[in-house]
Amino acid sequence: MKIALVSPYDYPYPGGVTEHIAHLDKCFQRWGHQVTILAPSSYGAEALGDNVVKVSSSVLPLSVSGSKSRITVSPAIYIRVKRALIKYQFDVVHLHEPMMPALPLVVLRHSHAANVGTFHAYREANHFAYSHTRHLLQPFFDKLDARIAVSEAAREVVAQYFPADYQIIPNGIDVSAYGPAAEPLPAYADGAPTILFLGRLDKRKGFEYLLRAFPGILEQFPNARLIVAGGYTAEEKEPYERYARQLGLKGVHFVGYISAQDKPRYYRSCDVFCAPSTGFESFGIVLLEAMASGKPIVASDIVGYRSVLEEGKQGFLVKPEDEHALAAALVSLLQRRELAQAMGEAGRQTARKYAWDTIAAEVMACYEEAIRHHKTSRERPRAE
Repeated sequence: MKIALVSPYDYPYPGGVTEHIAHLDKCFQRWGHQVTILAPSSYGAEALGDNVVKVSSSVLPLSVSGSKSRITVSPAIYIRVKRALIKYQFDVVHLHEPMMPALPLVVLRHSHAANVGTFHAYREANHFAYSHTRHLLQPFFDKLDARIAVSEAAREVVAQYFPADYQIIPNGIDVSAYGPAAEPLPAYADGAPTILFLGRLDKRKGFEYLLRAFPGILEQFPNARLIVAGGYTAEEKEPYERYARQLGLKGVHFVGYISAQDKPRYYRSCDVFCAPSTGFESFGIVLLEAMASGKPIVASDIVGYRSVLEEGKQGFLVKPEDEHALAAALVSLLQRRELAQAMGEAGRQTARKYAWDTIAAEVMACYEEAIRHHKTSRERPRAE
């Protein structure tokens, strides 16, 4: 099967959609399919795979619900998309965030293949955009032969404005990369209680509340350590470093971006993983990574996280934007080692259900149904 995976976002800049596409690409190629990725990219050719068609190097950081989406609106994509569609003659075009400007819309405009759309996002901005543009977007939406949402939260947002049948196929995880196979980092093997935060320092990720909670944790565990990893800039971390210095919080370690190879080692090096996001999360891939690593979790009680983590089973869900609740839950897990271990084991069992081979097989079945639908719709006689 000839498959196009279309990303509106800067590829391979770190992000959930980018990782989702990369794993589908890997699975499908291993199964013998021909996969081509269409995406904008601010990276040079050396960072891109041989099967990546770079439709534009012009990337615009767009602020959306406390986060930044790196998209392109370059007119150059028009001709490059048309050339790619003619050259590869895809059987399936799989668009991620298909209503996002501008690349997915251009692809949908010119695609004659079976089109599949995956909706990832759960954001207030989606409500605003869909409510104001749905009449313009409806013709593009109608070109989708199948629709996927990564969670009920993501489905609920888009279905309000574009009612249709949606299949829920969640994000996946490379289970084999995590757990006992990953060696803990020697720098953090001194036995100090260790909490890991992994993510950007966008406002919606809620790191400020975890940092405010840390003094309360130090009261119970003076040698506790907070590792702050993720794709953030020096400018983004500066106010948090300043806050830590002002309070004399010596246990806060800003390690910045970590490679895919090192990420499992960071999970293995912590005692508890914390995801204090304030909202706008359609899923919880970092929760699954922590689960696969056998680590208990403290996360915000938000819709996207509730679809992955069961309160009291793999960890605790706490009120968003509440540093006191965060501190209490984290202290509880650091104090109750047997409970933390039991939650970690429950997480391992949960993570196995999200192995990428399982998820990719569900997506492939959706492709086959989309092809059948597309063929039938083409053969259906037009009304006079």
